[in-house]
Amino acid sequence: MKFKNLYIIAIGLHVLIGMLIYYNETLAKLYFALALLFFVYRIIVVPDSSKTIEILKTCAYFVGAEVLLRMTKGAIAYEASKYLVIVFVMIGMFYRGISGKAYPYFIYLMFLVPSIFVASTTLSFDANFRTNIAFVLSGPICLGLAALFAYDKKISNKELSEVLLYILLPIIAHTAYIYFYTPSIKEVLSSTASNRAASGGFGPNQVATVLGLGMFIIAVRLFTKSPTPVLKILNAVILVLISYRAVVTFSRGGVVTAVIVIIAFLVIYFFKASARKKNEIFMVFLLFCLSLMATWVISSKESEGYIDLRYANKDHLGREKGDLTTGRVALFMDELEGFVSSPFLGIGSSRAKDMRLEIEGQGVTSHSEISRLLAEHGILGIIMVLILVFKPFDLRSRNKSNYYFYAFLCFWFLTINHSSMRIAAPAFIYALSLLKIVNVKPTVHRKQVKA
Repeated sequence: MKFKNLYIIAIGLHVLIGMLIYYNETLAKLYFALALLFFVYRIIVVPDSSKTIEILKTCAYFVGAEVLLRMTKGAIAYEASKYLVIVFVMIGMFYRGISGKAYPYFIYLMFLVPSIFVASTTLSFDANFRTNIAFVLSGPICLGLAALFAYDKKISNKELSEVLLYILLPIIAHTAYIYFYTPSIKEVLSSTASNRAASGGFGPNQVATVLGLGMFIIAVRLFTKSPTPVLKILNAVILVLISYRAVVTFSRGGVVTAVIVIIAFLVIYFFKASARKKNEIFMVFLLFCLSLMATWVISSKESEGYIDLRYANKDHLGREKGDLTTGRVALFMDELEGFVSSPFLGIGSSRAKDMRLEIEGQGVTSHSEISRLLAEHGILGIIMVLILVFKPFDLRSRNKSNYYFYAFLCFWFLTINHSSMRIAAPAFIYALSLLKIVNVKPTVHRKQVKA
């Protein structure tokens, strides 16, 4: 009962935060500062044995808050959340060390370095070397360091659930902000393209990605952390509210990723459950399906059918669009050509974007981290991709207790192929797949027998 009350209070508090930031965006800076002070204090005062989980919670919170802080200019820098994750996991390494088996991620980080030297000779004269390199490499560095810290760290399922909750709470604040920013989407729709106004005035791709992550986490809570009818209904309502705003961004990548990731989680969770638990899962699944159906019906009605056309790959007049990927395949092929032209050390960090600026007059940022790694790092990029894809399965072969494993990897892989590493979420979620889940037995207190 106490946990349920705290959960509801936390949700209410973050809805209030989202509302207050909408009415006065300067409060976003105060929100960022207070959150930073709170988590730094927590990391300092907890005993060393608890620092791993505390650092994971801290990173999780700023990962969840990243896009909200970007759109309201609340953080000290655009890439602040990535930098904070880097700083905090390095603090964690200082206190808790790293596993000797995590050395491939050290190799991965070392392989990022040559591209900087290549870029120093290939970037155009007008390109800002420092900002371009920092923008492109901050995501991969964040992933490498987070993976080094998290690899084989012991954590219970309950603690991992708490980490996911710390991602969810600021996403709830973000969702509240968007509802106040655009209460009715009918007034801002004129086509089936990704809609900035319906996304809270910010990039639909990033907003849909983080809301899709929120969809996944609240769906997980619906199945695993809803022991009472009140919590089931509450979480189902939150799922509908987040899903609706994710869908009406008209950016499909984050929503499709969320659905696939939820399915990946449910398949593993269902087959690991006992026969009795499977019956309960089936009943909750019906509620889950009803929630998604309600989301789609509301989205279709409020968008006057535009969302149906969007997911059918048609324009607002009902005409079939030529490219389902909205130009992503062309960018992917361009970057593969960059790999073919410089297969050994690549064309250098940020050179792919720089080349598009020179040729086409606009520096379109890559949507696929895989093709960008190949183009800008050459053969070293291939090795890095192999490390990222196969190393988690080495850990999985020795510990199969993490039923989030495939869901986390799916989120990382799908996100970096539709949104690259614009935000810290795929890097951090990838790192969570490397945790070692342990069963914590409840402490049994025995009364001492007097002689």
